[in-house]
Amino acid sequence: MQTESIVNIAAYKFFRWDDLEPRRDELKSLCKRLALKGTVLISGEGINLFLAGSRESIDAFLSHARTIPELVELQVKESLTDYQPFNRMLVRIKREIIPVGAEGIQPIPDASPKIAPEVLKQWLDEKRPIALLDTRNDYEIELGTFENAIDLNIKNFREFPKATVTIPDEVKKQPVVMFCTGGIRCEKIGPYMKGLGFEEIYQLEGGILKYFEKCQQSHYKGDCFVFDQRVAVDPSLEPSDTSECFACKRPLQPADLESEHYVIGESCPRCYASIEEKRRIQFEKRKAAILKIAAEQRGSTPYENQRWISIPQRCAGMNLLDALQEFYPGYSREKWQLAIDTGEILLPAASRRQFDTRPVSADQIVREGQRFLQTIPDYTEPTVNPNVQLLYEDQAIVVIDKCAPLPVHPSGRFNRNTLEGILAVAYHPEYLRPAHRLDANTTGLVVLARKHIYSKHLQSQFAAGTVKKTYLATVDGHPDWDSIECNLAIGTESIHGGSRLIDPNGQSALTRFRVLERLPNGRSIVEAVPETGRTHQIRLHLAALGFPIFNDPLYLAGGSAREQADTERQSSAMGLHASRLEFVHPITRLVVSFEAPLLKLALT
Repeated sequence: MQTESIVNIAAYKFFRWDDLEPRRDELKSLCKRLALKGTVLISGEGINLFLAGSRESIDAFLSHARTIPELVELQVKESLTDYQPFNRMLVRIKREIIPVGAEGIQPIPDASPKIAPEVLKQWLDEKRPIALLDTRNDYEIELGTFENAIDLNIKNFREFPKATVTIPDEVKKQPVVMFCTGGIRCEKIGPYMKGLGFEEIYQLEGGILKYFEKCQQSHYKGDCFVFDQRVAVDPSLEPSDTSECFACKRPLQPADLESEHYVIGESCPRCYASIEEKRRIQFEKRKAAILKIAAEQRGSTPYENQRWISIPQRCAGMNLLDALQEFYPGYSREKWQLAIDTGEILLPAASRRQFDTRPVSADQIVREGQRFLQTIPDYTEPTVNPNVQLLYEDQAIVVIDKCAPLPVHPSGRFNRNTLEGILAVAYHPEYLRPAHRLDANTTGLVVLARKHIYSKHLQSQFAAGTVKKTYLATVDGHPDWDSIECNLAIGTESIHGGSRLIDPNGQSALTRFRVLERLPNGRSIVEAVPETGRTHQIRLHLAALGFPIFNDPLYLAGGSAREQADTERQSSAMGLHASRLEFVHPITRLVVSFEAPLLKLALT
């Protein structure tokens, strides 16, 4: 807390004011010099201000302001706090100092005469037959208002003119007292109200704040909303225990803060439903956009494809042609030689700002981490399954039910026709980072992070093996076991087609299997829970057990692998589906789980 009181003032005055830019610069310089914070709005119709600072600074500001002829009699409403209620100082030129939703409304003296707070209190004490009209917004009125006051249920002051048509004609024939927070709204709307046929209409001088100062709680129930960090003041003009929702700006009582729908910086019980509806609409739009982009098959239209080739450790020391063949065996040796001969492959210059135009040679020796750029003109990618389903998104993660065939990452023949490529367009300018991998022919859950910090948190869980993963595999044959564990070690070396082999000297691997259903067509549905995360672990373990996954383009019964991937099988999904994931959310640090049902198509 600050040791000395902060003085808060609110004031306005309607008058004809020209040369606004010099006035703005003058007031901005003055407020900066006096270390004041708040808002000063000026326009051709006058001035409206809310300021806070030390007593010395406030007095100096008012002394200067009252040297301006039109502000000599500027009246202010004052209150004290032990903290600065404003974050910054703004001095702005506006078309109106208080906007009204109708053209040509200008304050006219005596259109709605002012009555002092003491007079209104007297009338209410005497139970005179008067009507009280609250001109404020609905969220302000929720905090407090005069007993039996008329509430027009408006969300902002621009709605006021249209809302007045709901006032019964009999009200117009009796004395009506308008009131607002400080009086400015009533003074602006006075002429309009007079034109609507109100026979005797008044405005409360100085508004609710002046009434609190003179009459305290009498005939008023609750607090008064103010447009600064105090949120609301009670009848003694002290800040109340009211908070404000970050999203909808509505005032919140202590009970609201205990609601499950109150989320700091996101929502409160009053706006939760509307925020959820907006999120639902946004989600549906994004879901449709992803499907549309995927269906366009952007990679299948000829384009100039540029891709980086980074030499892996296993290729270090090879000549370039052998390394390229090892890097991507899907390209024939003849195609790699042709790419080198025609200058498709370039080596970056040392500056990394341009590329060395000298041709690379097939026999030059490469080192680990060395990067080459391949540029392929008129490139077309194979088509993919476009049925990409968005399951969930929040500010940290996106969860997709991936179809197949569809690679997750750009590699080999694929660049734009990948999950990353599709989502790059749908979420532009965001770049989503997959937290783990799924094979192109595997369907099911993929989790992506929306920022690098969330990606690190997710990837560390997958690397540590703390993510609980469940797969559903459609296998050829009926296992003679209901459940089994397979702990066959898997080799680290990639052989033909990118496959792996069972290798007693390889990395340890453990998968738990459970038969869920034996199908009439000779296949079975098996639940697979990998306790480790080796490449092709589930596929290789099931093949080694004698029950290869249906439509697997690589692995055969017994654990052997085809010399080349079956291209026909690669063009459709295989019977492996990532059905469930459970992990710690990178923001909430709570365990979350997601499920994707197994498509019946995979069972046929």
